[in-house]
Amino acid sequence: MESPRAGGRYFVSGTAYAMLQHLEERRKAKLTSWLVEQRRLGVDCPEITSRTLKEIEVRRPLTFRDRADQLLKFLEAQQRHVGEPICIALTNAAETLYGDGFTEQGAKILAYSESTKTEEAEFFIRQLESEGFLKEEVGCAESVDYIITFKGYTYLSELDKKGVVSTQAFVAMWFDDAMTDVYDNGIAQAIRDAGYEPLRIDRKDHNNKIDDEIIAEIRRSRFLVADFTADYDLENPDAEKPEKKCARGGVYYEAGFAHGLNIPVIFTCRKDIIGKVHFDTRQYNHIDWTTPDELRERLTQRISATLGDGPLRKMV
Repeated sequence: MESPRAGGRYFVSGTAYAMLQHLEERRKAKLTSWLVEQRRLGVDCPEITSRTLKEIEVRRPLTFRDRADQLLKFLEAQQRHVGEPICIALTNAAETLYGDGFTEQGAKILAYSESTKTEEAEFFIRQLESEGFLKEEVGCAESVDYIITFKGYTYLSELDKKGVVSTQAFVAMWFDDAMTDVYDNGIAQAIRDAGYEPLRIDRKDHNNKIDDEIIAEIRRSRFLVADFTADYDLENPDAEKPEKKCARGGVYYEAGFAHGLNIPVIFTCRKDIIGKVHFDTRQYNHIDWTTPDELRERLTQRISATLGDGPLRKMV
């Protein structure tokens, strides 16, 4: 499907399409924010599945600050050159917000500010103007022209430095059957408990070169969990497998790459082999776990303490 309002192409599964017919407006607004986020993370054609819609159910709405910032970014994208006036026409915007095509600019303004009513979008425009980021110019009878001020461009530059807030957490670890329970009931559950969605590259369908896919997904992630549990017999942890080495080279590389991008890394390792972690990374505060349940509890606490609760955290 094609939606200029949400930035281009997207795919909707059959089940999700049926569910969309009964989605109320506020959840549609959150879905649009998700599509915009996916586009900015580099996903050319986001896929809306029934699982996506379930995540939207528990996804927290954007904060008022985020809604204003996202609108300002959208307005900047409408310009062909710095200082070009932007025509803002909100007449009948709410009526076209979820109609076929979504081509009206007013509908896009509502969409990018996660608004369902014209009054909401007008509120955010006035707020951006009061902060000195927008300045009103003389427009035609049914619209108002605005320009982004120097202060507005400076603020946008600061926003770009912060990057996109993603709900994805990349997991770097030993892909061995012995670690299945650790991932499924420890790491993955902890990430979901904290309000984010885990990604393990060996469980993702893709057609790209694996190294390129890893780099792309790390760039799209809010943070990375690196578990350094290595090639040891989990039933006999004192017996190192002679044919293999302790260091998980891929995990070290992925953690280092994330650090280079200023993406937070949370280090974990099974307690009985923490002493075998390479001294270059031993300085970091590892979660030294014994069981998947313990790892789940401590990792959830570390994520929330370090990054704050994610937008997918269920409200109790």
